[in-house]
Amino acid sequence: MKRALWQGLLAGAAGVVVMTLGEKAEQRLTGRPDSHVPARTLERVTGLPERPGRRPVAVNWAMHYGQGALLGVLRSVMAHAGLRGPWSSAKFAVVRLTNDQILENATGVGAPPQTWPRKELIVDLLHKTVYAFATGAVADALAARSGPGPGQRHAAARPGRHTDVGPLPRSEAHGR
Repeated sequence: MKRALWQGLLAGAAGVVVMTLGEKAEQRLTGRPDSHVPARTLERVTGLPERPGRRPVAVNWAMHYGQGALLGVLRSVMAHAGLRGPWSSAKFAVVRLTNDQILENATGVGAPPQTWPRKELIVDLLHKTVYAFATGAVADALAARSGPGPGQRHAAARPGRHTDVGPLPRSEAHGR
């Protein structure tokens, strides 16, 4: 678990860097301004003072990078369990989007995505998907250094999904 933690923080941070580079390139092309929703959300979650009209850049970056790094831990746990590759990264993209929406909507900072302008929704989905796949690539590569995960070892025992195949013995499930 300790390995999944530090690898996840690293993978999540790498994913945020890739997402941010993509966001900045997109903003140059489209003229879309920076969003301060991450900062407003963190202010509400933590009880930090809110100052309307102020652009809390440091708080924005703290939430942007902190949230991405912390969620990377979950993707690393997935990779260590044997959930690797594009399918797992696609699943993780949903988790990333859901995390944002729970925090933003619960604090009253955001609105449900189905109420957003279509262009804004597409841009957010694109950037969060880039984050998920970049984070997944790093998490998968780091986890692969430890060999296959328990799920991968189970799948290798008899490829495909079969009702007559039970769980691996504990010693095999954990690679011992």
